[in-house]
Amino acid sequence: MRILYTLYLLLILPLALLLTILTALTVIIFSPIFGHDRLAYWPGCLWSRALLRLLLMPVHVEGRENIAADKQYIFAPNHESALDIFLVYGFLGHPFKWMMKKELARIPLVGYACKCCGFIYVDRENKKDIARTMAAAADALGTQHSMCIFPEGSRTRDGQLTPFKRGAFKLAHELQMPVVPITIDGCYEAMPRHRWLIRWHRLRLVVHAPIEPCADDPDDIGRLRDLTRDAILSAL
Repeated sequence: MRILYTLYLLLILPLALLLTILTALTVIIFSPIFGHDRLAYWPGCLWSRALLRLLLMPVHVEGRENIAADKQYIFAPNHESALDIFLVYGFLGHPFKWMMKKELARIPLVGYACKCCGFIYVDRENKKDIARTMAAAADALGTQHSMCIFPEGSRTRDGQLTPFKRGAFKLAHELQMPVVPITIDGCYEAMPRHRWLIRWHRLRLVVHAPIEPCADDPDDIGRLRDLTRDAILSAL
């Protein structure tokens, strides 16, 4: 079965590349006309959903009822695999912008398309750039968008949850915006960090109840971080 699935992947690779190129070109061409706010979500959402369907990955989503269509959130998923992007983008069902590491800007076409979408790139090695990134994220959230940030920063190497960085929770505290923990389950088994060959696996996305910030709590950032981590672990 694994050999047959690998052969299938080779057959659909040209179609997947074509979909990626068309989606990136759509965003690049039309963002100057319609603005990045309108193109930040739906082209990428449809692209992500189509790619996972092409991969024949069954997707199960729980908890969408926990989020309201007319509210802004900081979405905080665990980071198992490169497939996480497609799972969250395609199946969360709530418009948002990404905060992502600057290395992704180097991907041909896709990196520039993300810039056209108004996504936020962060250089984690440069403290001055982190301050600029947080200001840019606050501006993006001020345009009625939500934001998706992987609090681990990088994909797990062994499938286990790694320590959470403070950035997402600092932003939530400063803007008094709810944090929504998201559990991703199955993407590590399908495509772990050290392997490029995809394996068929069931994927699961769990959207937890929002965690409200507390402006009067001096340790609010740590509280948000710990509650988010506990929520994610509860569904793994």
